[in-house]
Amino acid sequence: MLNNIGLPGLLLIAVVVLVLFGRGKISSLMGEVGKGITAFKKGVKDGTEELEAQSNEEARDVTPETTEQEKDKV
Repeated sequence: MLNNIGLPGLLLIAVVVLVLFGRGKISSLMGEVGKGITAFKKGVKDGTEELEAQSNEEARDVTPETTEQEKDKV
């Protein structure tokens, strides 16, 4: 069904939306959509950084300590 819309159909839909809602309402709506996308990207970035920091804290050096006897052998 949506495969048959094409460019003329999309233009017709855009004109109808513009007539129904007006330029000001659409402009403010797009501004809110932009703010939402920005907030979403910031949240994803913060979450990723938090997970990386948490995994860095969990990663630790597990090599055994060398004793004085082992140091003398080397």
